[in-house]
Amino acid sequence: MYKSCFISIIGKPNAGKSTILNALVGEKVSIVSWRPQTTRDVVTGIMHGEDYQIIFHDTPGLQYGKSRLNQYMSTGVKTASEGADATLYVVDGSKPIDEDEYRLIQGYCKKSGALIVALNKTDEADKGRLAKNMLRFNEFEGLTAVVPLSAKTGDNLEVLKAELKKLLKPDAQYYSEELITDRDLKFMAREIIREKALQYLNDEIPHGIGVDILVYSLRANGIADIEAEIIAEKQSHKPIIIGKGGAMLKKIATAARLDIEKLSGEKVFLKIWVKVREDWQDNADTLKDLGYDAKK
Repeated sequence: MYKSCFISIIGKPNAGKSTILNALVGEKVSIVSWRPQTTRDVVTGIMHGEDYQIIFHDTPGLQYGKSRLNQYMSTGVKTASEGADATLYVVDGSKPIDEDEYRLIQGYCKKSGALIVALNKTDEADKGRLAKNMLRFNEFEGLTAVVPLSAKTGDNLEVLKAELKKLLKPDAQYYSEELITDRDLKFMAREIIREKALQYLNDEIPHGIGVDILVYSLRANGIADIEAEIIAEKQSHKPIIIGKGGAMLKKIATAARLDIEKLSGEKVFLKIWVKVREDWQDNADTLKDLGYDAKK
């Protein structure tokens, strides 16, 4: 008998949700960065077993801002949570957990569906604090399980998988075994370019950059032609993204091209430009161009 389950992954920004998703699926389906707001869309990742599949929805970090982009991300979290059989709430176990987050998790305990708390980043956590957090969570009524783990090192990942498998129920096979995500290559190319920009620009540019894929086409011989724009919020950011003699932009493009080729299995020709659109995070037309439909 085949079994399936839909699980929403939620938590505060930079708790390690995307790293956990990639570790569970076994492949990179969601971009990773130390910066908050790295994940902006709900990204589906599929973990396959011999007679089951678990469909994860990796959501943006819980948002409190008022921009149209924040509204878009908040809607994604709400929609993914409402449509899931269970919730995996990821906590950054390397930092103190404030009372607001404890209350938030208690609120999820009272909702329908199973709730598992993943205390992530145990490789960076103080062991005494981790033990206190475990004791606190174990007192929560309605909490299915709490699992301390490090998605980065893989420590206790199998324990989390075992807890997730307990949530499976007889159901259809929603995705073929070859698929690990429902996102197309155009979307993945956009995310990979954004990831590399965040990675190499470090503290020089705020996280508020976007990527617009202008062209994504396949030639008859399988070569992919991609043209993209990195969207900056301020004119002063543009020369930093480009770098001296175009060095930074070339570095971003080269790293992105290699990852896109690895993902797609195709030869890729990638061209990237930099464009300034002030206040793009609050502009409905620009958000739609970049794939963030604020009306959703």
